[in-house]
Amino acid sequence: MRRMLQARSTDTAEAGTVTIPREDFERFERLQAELKFAQTKIAALNFEVARLKRWRFGSSSESLDAQAPLFEAIVADTAIEDEAARQAKQPRDERQAPRRAVRQALPASLPRIEHRHEVEQKTCACGQPLLRIGEDVSEQLDCVPAQFFVHRHIRGKYACRGCQSISAAALPAQVIDKGLPAPGLLAQVVVAKHDDHLPLYRQAEIYARSGVHLARSSMAQWVGICGVRLAPVASALREFILGHRVIHADETPVALLAPGKGKTHRAYVWVYRTTDFVAQRAVWFDFCRSRGGEHPRRVLQNWRGTLVTDDYAGYNTIHARADIVEAGCMAHARRKLFEAHELNGSAIAGHAVKLIAKLYEIEAEVKALGAEDRWRIRRQRAKPVVEQLHEWLLGQRTKLARADVTAKAIDYSLKRWRALTRYLDDGEVPICNNAVENSIRPLALGRRNWLFVGSQGAGERAANIMSLIESAKLNGHDPWAYLKDVFERLPTLKNSDLATLLPHNWHAPAQPVDDTVLTAAA
Repeated sequence: MRRMLQARSTDTAEAGTVTIPREDFERFERLQAELKFAQTKIAALNFEVARLKRWRFGSSSESLDAQAPLFEAIVADTAIEDEAARQAKQPRDERQAPRRAVRQALPASLPRIEHRHEVEQKTCACGQPLLRIGEDVSEQLDCVPAQFFVHRHIRGKYACRGCQSISAAALPAQVIDKGLPAPGLLAQVVVAKHDDHLPLYRQAEIYARSGVHLARSSMAQWVGICGVRLAPVASALREFILGHRVIHADETPVALLAPGKGKTHRAYVWVYRTTDFVAQRAVWFDFCRSRGGEHPRRVLQNWRGTLVTDDYAGYNTIHARADIVEAGCMAHARRKLFEAHELNGSAIAGHAVKLIAKLYEIEAEVKALGAEDRWRIRRQRAKPVVEQLHEWLLGQRTKLARADVTAKAIDYSLKRWRALTRYLDDGEVPICNNAVENSIRPLALGRRNWLFVGSQGAGERAANIMSLIESAKLNGHDPWAYLKDVFERLPTLKNSDLATLLPHNWHAPAQPVDDTVLTAAA
């Protein structure tokens, strides 16, 4: 129709044709363009609504085959029925024994309390005595609420008859001098707040059930003092991270209370982390009042290497430096394409997601290899897939309007293509920034419970504590055991030995068995 109108839109009429004024033809062209723009705008708005619904109510999985089609489910059910019928026709001795769930064995380190049960009647009904031929042993797992105990420090006092002086042994140095909490209790309160995400008022209720009443204000003071005492260790942890050539960086918002206003404003925690390719892993949290780029510039001013980040503009100044290499996050690019496919039905984006999935399959295979072998396999197997993906995105982009959802997702990838494929050139660079995002998750869970940070100082103290807790977990340590030992050793530790308290250098001390405590607990 459009071609016909173009052919007939002349100033003079021809024989056998209908003359359409030029102004009507131009009006038709304008309306057609407006209709196309409106349709694209509606599709984009529908996409945003679908994405928000998925964020609020849907699954966080980005798998294309999260739910099998109905036909595949029917085929699977039919196959199961056929297999059951085939086994029913087999002789009983040839059938496979049904798989039974195996209960996981209880840890051997747990203390055992034995309860012996013997038959009361030792004579059989026939009159013969019963002989003991063995025993059956079964185990049940039990627990009691938190058990508290008290350290009594008894110091002998000695007097001198000559000079009338009195002397006594000094108390061991403590994190909180002359305070009530011992290192184990401090570690418990700190870990419960910053790792188990239990606000202090909930902890007070839990401890009260065990017969110990701890004021929330007292516990708040303890946590604050611990954050201050741990600052040198957290600072040493930051220097350890900056000693690596490849690190991750990301940021996440938290609410900061505005003094005297009863309101909050948005502050940010910047997170820096080593990659998963190194054996000694660490993460460091930096609490800041804003999302400005001056914060990562301050931290990384003397650092040089490869920085793995997302597309936030706050890193642009850092990436512009000649001594820093920018590496992008393939997971971010994949997420935008996945949303275009899942929420907008884009087959173009779906094909791109499948190609990226091949890249992650290769990464899963080479994760445990050395940097040189990882780089070699990436060049052999991943690079052809990356080139195929690039050609596909370039070819399909020309067919799409600028406002199209799929076009925006493709533009994001093409704009950052060099950074997204940087990992192909270096075996120590990861494909994405997921490692640091996983370290942010505990912080995201915690802020749902404590809601806001009371002050700048409180945010910095909490960042110190979380840096050590999350780094201890990255290295496979129990955060309570780690912090308890740190609180015991820190008051008398020399600055030159501070590195021994870093989570990647820490080893759990052998704990002597305290018969007195065990007897009291029994």
